[in-house]
This record gives sequence, C-alpha cells and structure tokens, in this order.
Amino acid sequence: MNWPPLRSSIDTATFLSMNESPTYLPLLNAAAANEAANATLFTAWAANTRDAAARAMLHTVALREADHAIAFARRIDELGFAVIERDEPTLAERVAVASSPDLGDRVKFERLGFGAPRKDVFGSLFADVTIDIQTASLLGRYIATERDSARRIDAAYAALVAAGD
Repeated sequence: MNWPPLRSSIDTATFLSMNESPTYLPLLNAAAANEAANATLFTAWAANTRDAAARAMLHTVALREADHAIAFARRIDELGFAVIERDEPTLAERVAVASSPDLGDRVKFERLGFGAPRKDVFGSLFADVTIDIQTASLLGRYIATERDSARRIDAAYAALVAAGD
C-alpha cells in the first residue's frame, strides 16, 4: 500500500507568506521585544548585586529571557517576517534601579515590581486557534519557563525578606 506523504511540499513560512501575516505575529513580536528588554534588565541586576543566591537566580533568568528573545525572533523569521523593534520607554529607568550600587536587592525587587503578587497573564495566549503547531510548542515552552522564573524570583524575594534585607 502506498501512503500519501506526511508533509506538504510547502512549508509554513511559504504558505503564510502566500496568504497573509499570521494573526499572532504581533504577539510574537511583543514577546521578542519584551524578552530582550528583560534580558538587559536581569543581566544588569545580576552584575550589581551583593547576594550570591540572588545573583545566581538573576543570571539564570537573564539567560532565559535572552533565549526567549532569540527564539521568538527566529520564529518570526521562519514565518517570513522580521521583528519590528519597539522602544521600551521605561527600560533605562528600570536598568538604572537594577544597576544601582546604593540600593539593596529587596528594594530593587520592590521598585521593579517583583515584590508584589503578579497575575498569570499566560492563560489567554492560546486563544488564537490559528497558531501553528511549531509556534504553539514555542509558546508552551515559553510559558513553562516564565512560570518557573516567576517562582524563582518570588523565592529569592521571600528569602531576602526573611533575612531582613
């Protein structure tokens, strides 16, 4: 018995470029830009902390954010488009807080908004039923990693509070 080919001879990028841009392209672009900004923030903070445990956590989160930025930019490229750079108006101010040698890490957590409970904003990412399987896989990995990073950030903050920092 001859089975039909499992794959189309047209890849996803070609198919989409023959039609129109995917509805989820703005989501991917926003994620690429936000993650790049966050990588900058956490890298600056990791370089400017006196707490070894916080430094290790910040370094891990910075690498994850940079990885996400690249992964989303790569996916946008695979779909046949380019990342549209966008200005992050508060990034310089946030990096200045993270880099400040005069502020302790607990103060940095609080000023940067990491000391307060956060809402999980990831539940609605799959509302767009047109998301292709490769992008869905990327988003699933991204969500799992982001949730783990949030747990690590929360634990580091709780440790600083417990230590009286």
